[in-house]
Amino acid sequence: MTEDFSWSRDTAAKRLADTRQRVAEDTAETRHVFTQLFCDDLLPEALPDTPLSGALVSIKDLLDVEGYTTRAGTVFMANNPAAERDAEVVSRLRAQGCVFVGHTNMTELAYSGLGLNPHYGTPENARFPGCIPGGSTSGGAVSVALGFADFTIGTDTGGSLRIPAAFNGITGFKPSQSTASHRGCYPLSRSLDSIGPMARDVATCRTVWQAISEPGVVASRQVRPEFVIPENFGTDDMDPVVASAFDTAIAKLQEQGYSISTERLSALDRMKDLAVWQFSAVESRAVYNEAFTLRKDEFDPRVASRMARADEATAISYRQLLDARAALIPAFEAELDNRILLMPTVPILPPKMSVMEDDEAYSRLNLLVLRNPTVANVMNGCSLSLPFSDDGNLIGVMLTAANQSDLSLLDFAARIETALAELALPRRSPSA
Repeated sequence: MTEDFSWSRDTAAKRLADTRQRVAEDTAETRHVFTQLFCDDLLPEALPDTPLSGALVSIKDLLDVEGYTTRAGTVFMANNPAAERDAEVVSRLRAQGCVFVGHTNMTELAYSGLGLNPHYGTPENARFPGCIPGGSTSGGAVSVALGFADFTIGTDTGGSLRIPAAFNGITGFKPSQSTASHRGCYPLSRSLDSIGPMARDVATCRTVWQAISEPGVVASRQVRPEFVIPENFGTDDMDPVVASAFDTAIAKLQEQGYSISTERLSALDRMKDLAVWQFSAVESRAVYNEAFTLRKDEFDPRVASRMARADEATAISYRQLLDARAALIPAFEAELDNRILLMPTVPILPPKMSVMEDDEAYSRLNLLVLRNPTVANVMNGCSLSLPFSDDGNLIGVMLTAANQSDLSLLDFAARIETALAELALPRRSPSA
């Protein structure tokens, strides 16, 4: 897809005003998308002449924006002082002339793949009425899908950019972790967190990633234009509708001449044995333990229960987890051999909000939606979810590559996007 951006310095002020007006209408569709709007004055003539100048941007409420309090989806941080400076990636986008709309809603501390927030409400899925948006970057995905923002900046610890992208019919990109600075971004897991964009197309994600990347980042490892589908991971427990749509996507790619093989990847079998939950549980407690100890009653109970699991880990088990992951990454990269791992982003359609009232269903579905995307985080890779619609059934098709393959993966994904984007993305009835 060519870089035919719809934004400009000349239209930024009007588009921002229109967005603020739509949010102020507070309809069921727009409610709970933002936790706060930014009210800075916009001077279009002061914006620099760059490819991103005038683009409307929403920011996950996990990253600092100068003059505003970052709440990270919590109540216990709601009265913190306003940020004294922008997070590094926000600063880079400001220098590019981006126009910031507001902080978007999210799962508390980014600790789930479903997107619910009991404190600030949960935004409704933009494509599936009455269904969850996916998380943890829930409001960010909905803000792009509804046209409030040209792109959003969020984080991804186990799929939090790709899950909501898949559920809302947009593109989500998890870059290699080291490519973007984490200064000014509250962590969930320092081992697994990545910062990246969601947008309506690959071209925008590519431009944004280049803008927020650290100086000198090349990420020039080349992917081979070949797909491998793991036969031992990621394609079981699939909703029949998702399975059918994924099969159609595979057929379309094969018609275009792309090589697609199915193989057993032993590294993914070994990954199943890792206590991956320790990363978020232990590392989030290390950062937020004072609040967890003194103000636990202010936490989302579901988040608190997961943080409490840190007490089940020991220094030895956590160190063993770190060592096992360090050994697994090169083994996975050797098996992948610079090819692209191809899986459905999530194996189900977005569930109805009402299903989430049951704690057992919540826990089961949370693990299920995180399963496939988490591979890229544990294996220290980069990954992208593309929307695909088959006979009105909307899914995400996920492309995952090895660490530092970002640029090559994005360029390849732009070609795949063309092959997959021939059908419209209609709204449909909620899943059961």
